[in-house]
Amino acid sequence: MFDEPERKAEGQLADAIRLMNQFAAMLQSRVEAGQDTDHKLRTYEIWTKGLLASLNELEQSCYAANRYRERVQAVSVSQMSEEELLDYRRYVYFDKNAFIRVFSLMDKLSILLNDMLEMKTERIKPHFSYFTVLRNMREKNAHPGLTWKLNDVKEKNKEAMNRLRKRRNVEVHYMNSEMQDDLVQSHKDYGEEVRLENIASQASDLGQGLELVVDSLSLTFQYACEKLQTRKA
Repeated sequence: MFDEPERKAEGQLADAIRLMNQFAAMLQSRVEAGQDTDHKLRTYEIWTKGLLASLNELEQSCYAANRYRERVQAVSVSQMSEEELLDYRRYVYFDKNAFIRVFSLMDKLSILLNDMLEMKTERIKPHFSYFTVLRNMREKNAHPGLTWKLNDVKEKNKEAMNRLRKRRNVEVHYMNSEMQDDLVQSHKDYGEEVRLENIASQASDLGQGLELVVDSLSLTFQYACEKLQTRKA
């Protein structure tokens, strides 16, 4: 899309991918050795590979959103050239694709965590989110070696995630999220030029959303690998 070489994962992203691949390989080895009589391990393997695919889709969406955002300089849509307007629309597409994927991926992680750690969160709330599972872990003080590290990551990114959640809810349940600011401005100064939403601030929030995802995955799969290594065949 940008005529660039394929991404090479670095830093915490690379660590998360490595740990997820390591866990999937450990599971596969045990399945092939006949140690999966209840099919739990092969289920976790497929879920892990799904999370890997989701992480790649999220990271790529965040990257594309940022690249297109950098091309937008005008302060309102009416001031944009046709080329800049196209870049802005592409930014909007990849931005909303990314912030929706943040919550989608974390909910997928919640399914794995809830089952693997036997948290039984469905008894509290049949349709639970990642944050419901984490709250259940905190309240039960279950797996403290993982729970409180995950909680620290959540608290670190709490404000940005709250803003992303509001944008996600607007987009999914109400109207196009990029038009919410237009509506507010229309109520205040109808007929006046509508200024662009603060896309730099949105990009910062999205970056923190990606950080929460990557850090949470790294912690979860490091813990999962350690637990599986100590599990008796």
